[in-house]
Amino acid sequence: MITVTALVISFVIKSFVAQAFWIPSGSMEDTLVYGDRVMVSKIQAGPMKVERGDIAVFEDPGSWLGPMPQKDRGPVVGAVLDVLEFVGVVPVAHGNHLIKRVIGVGGDHVACCDEEGRLTVNGEPLDEPYLYPGDDPSDIPFDITVPDDSIWVMGDHRSNSSDSRMHDDGTGATGSVPRDHVVGQAFVLLFPLDRITWFSIPQTFDDVPAAGST
Repeated sequence: MITVTALVISFVIKSFVAQAFWIPSGSMEDTLVYGDRVMVSKIQAGPMKVERGDIAVFEDPGSWLGPMPQKDRGPVVGAVLDVLEFVGVVPVAHGNHLIKRVIGVGGDHVACCDEEGRLTVNGEPLDEPYLYPGDDPSDIPFDITVPDDSIWVMGDHRSNSSDSRMHDDGTGATGSVPRDHVVGQAFVLLFPLDRITWFSIPQTFDDVPAAGST
């Protein structure tokens, strides 16, 4: 009975409060690396609250992932892990979720690049200390407006990230992620223990004006 109660509580927490996720790629290096575990808030920093600079987990908005190879974990181990992932006891390690940094929100004008090679949001240039060492802000020029109720996302390892830039038609309409696909905001790196980190919005986003104000 105690075990069942614990599983029910875990499921409720996973569904409405917070959930652990496993990092499946290098698109967010060096902020997050392959195999890291993060905790994602679904309440105060949930789908309607993620803002510029947040690290967001979201469901694949349209074949961004492509075919995903599945490890053969055996029928017994696979079934047990599927149940534990479902109730939230272990981090989600596969499926259709991605993790990227939010660069723009609905109505924002996001472009790359200015004369100094920086991204701009509503005309304000971003100095991005979280970028992977040696990466440019973007090697793909773009100039878009984020649709309402959507977010424009990019990986911190820009040269190794299939993000909004790669899936857009040049307007922002197809590369932006609808907010109803957002699971929540990654607020802490849980594992490995020697890299435990709380995430906050980088200071460079403080000076970005509201959409339509420029």
